[in-house]
Amino acid sequence: MPAPSPLIVTPFASDSTADDVLRGVALDGVRVVVTGASSGLGKETARALAAAGADVTMAVRNEAAGRAAADEIAASGARGRLRVSGLDLADQASVSRFVSAWEGPLHLLINNAGLVTGGLERTAEGWELQFATNHLGHFTLTVGLRPHLAAGASQRGGARVVSLSSTAHMRDGIHFEDLHFEHRPYDPQLAYAQAKTANSLLSVEATRRWASDGIVANTVNPGGVPTGLQRNFTPGQKASLDAAEAAGMFSYKTIGQGAATTIVAAVRPEFAHTGGHYLDDAQEAYTVPDDASLADHPHGVKAWALDPDAAERLWKVSSDLVHA
Repeated sequence: MPAPSPLIVTPFASDSTADDVLRGVALDGVRVVVTGASSGLGKETARALAAAGADVTMAVRNEAAGRAAADEIAASGARGRLRVSGLDLADQASVSRFVSAWEGPLHLLINNAGLVTGGLERTAEGWELQFATNHLGHFTLTVGLRPHLAAGASQRGGARVVSLSSTAHMRDGIHFEDLHFEHRPYDPQLAYAQAKTANSLLSVEATRRWASDGIVANTVNPGGVPTGLQRNFTPGQKASLDAAEAAGMFSYKTIGQGAATTIVAAVRPEFAHTGGHYLDDAQEAYTVPDDASLADHPHGVKAWALDPDAAERLWKVSSDLVHA
């Protein structure tokens, strides 16, 4: 059996910020889409990229909030152009409209938006809402924008997709027999975990299918960052997070530190032509066994989130669901 490849390392660490990663980097002419860019990590990511000269489309569910965020970013001295476009990832028709409206090459897609629910909610199709939003919406968006990413890759020698996952992925893998909690008791934490594992598997399979076209996809864990994502946490979810922090499993990051790993995957040369990786604290993460406890391994990536067979199966299942 061949020895595993060494992990990819960068000069950055857990306390690095998005601006640290972009220092001296010029992104003029780079066209970017950032989902969920009206607040939190998405807004900081859009700000940092626009400050470096990128042409950033902020894909947001609330367009008024998106315009306010864009105005704030522009006032901060961003050199790049900012656009705001409506996108509701829970609504497949909205995703299709966004894709149909896109014109020209795309160089960087950042699947940043995320949703946490406190209880079971379903889309019009009957899909569990966290899986539908966090995975299926981004799946449809990514597949739909593939021709534009290929054009961007041809133009600039490569295109990238970056998807945000979470340490939460370590709680559970993909339940192919019951993706939408139709038969098992609903647990919002396990639903979120499944969706975050799916985010990683999207990168694995997208890279396998598209690397020959110059498109690579990677997944990042931003770490613990207080954002609006936590507003729907149940008391149990909040208690679990507080206990993890108290146990030293993680320390909260600033918004700039949280966005740094996304920017590493988006612009650093170490990840320009290689994909299917999971990044944590600005480095490629080490793999831990599926049966490892979160308490013993608060960092790293579970093997199930990088499993090529699961990635291929999930792609096919997702394609069938969204008719891609």
